[in-house]
Amino acid sequence: MKTISIENDIIVYYDKRVGKVIDGQAVVDPRFEGNELNEFFNKQSNIQGVKWMEGMFDQLASDSKDNCEKQALKNCRVWQLHPDADIRMKFFGYDEVCRRFGPPDPANYQQVYDGAVETNNLEALYTKFNIDHPLGYSGHSLSVSDVLELYDEFGSTFYFVDHCGFKQMDFEPTEQSITQGPTMQF
Repeated sequence: MKTISIENDIIVYYDKRVGKVIDGQAVVDPRFEGNELNEFFNKQSNIQGVKWMEGMFDQLASDSKDNCEKQALKNCRVWQLHPDADIRMKFFGYDEVCRRFGPPDPANYQQVYDGAVETNNLEALYTKFNIDHPLGYSGHSLSVSDVLELYDEFGSTFYFVDHCGFKQMDFEPTEQSITQGPTMQF
């Protein structure tokens, strides 16, 4: 029995689906981090790096192995205003923020979560980040002015948390903003 393998870009560790290979990078749940996996990845010529991402095991476990038609789950980042941002921005909906301050500026935001989530449904994510904060979440409960980013290897989609629902918008944080905020990489 093979203890570690890669099958159709899914990383299998002792018969458990613990991660996947995306664009030459192994994205693996950190609860399985250890010498055995690290040595395995070092020997793989098609793996250029490893990213440890909370929730990856749960995401893969919830995916049906037989359901190829199922919509692929995206990863999620949560962006919240920096503590030194104008406090009034924290209470206005999207239209009012745009009217008073211009479109939401990524420079005013910090990343407070980056990880795998079990749904792409915005309402379910709103509930998740208000009632059952995932491990590694360092922000306040999700509220007006926060930004949800759903992303995969094809790109990102950003949603402003409005007074009622969400407003899809353009919001492109710099690579530096993404790495400066708290992340789930270990």
